[in-house]
Amino acid sequence: MAACALLVGAAGLAKAQTSAQTNNGRSARWAASFDAFAQQDRVHVPQSGGVLFVGSSSIRLWEGLEAAFDAQPQVLKRGFGGSRLADCAEFVDLLVLPYKPRLIVVYAGDNDLAEGATPQEVLDRFKRFVDGVRAELPGTRIAYLSIKPSPLRAALLEQAREANALIADYARAGDNLDFIDVYSRMLDAQGQPRRELYGSDMLHLNADGYALWRGVIADHLAPATRPMQTTAAR
Repeated sequence: MAACALLVGAAGLAKAQTSAQTNNGRSARWAASFDAFAQQDRVHVPQSGGVLFVGSSSIRLWEGLEAAFDAQPQVLKRGFGGSRLADCAEFVDLLVLPYKPRLIVVYAGDNDLAEGATPQEVLDRFKRFVDGVRAELPGTRIAYLSIKPSPLRAALLEQAREANALIADYARAGDNLDFIDVYSRMLDAQGQPRRELYGSDMLHLNADGYALWRGVIADHLAPATRPMQTTAAR
């Protein structure tokens, strides 16, 4: 019976990802990423009830993410570089629903701002993501990882701060939502991005940056036993 369930789960994941790729070509830009996810799912069939990390290249490039949280029974990484929060909302059926996670950690919004979205639009896109998850998985907890202050995008610091504040307020008023603040921990005493946390491109994190993220995120991975909380980085 267990073997049959695994086979059915694998077939369901592959079918969901393949059907989405052929749905009016809507995922053509991300076809290679979704094909890679489908292949990973065929090789190692994910269990439901795990912790799912989704988002842009800051998730995709996090080497050893799964091992960093190895106290969890299952951690999945589904980041696709260059993606926006708008894409995470559009592709909830690929990125989230087949896995039936108990917790989703979302990092996206950085690229939205860089492409001209307003902080309010970033909030609206996160709301669409939440609504898409809630429609099928009402019990799944969702944690938004704040937009980071990248040195390369220092001109967007105020927009990032505003978008983070809007999403934090939304999470505070909602059910089973978290806002995880890494933004404030990644600023120096002058309120500028801490360059030592970034790679040579001054956009993506280095090992020290990811170590900081891991420390802040770890507390949110315990099974939820309380109402939603919005927690600033310590």
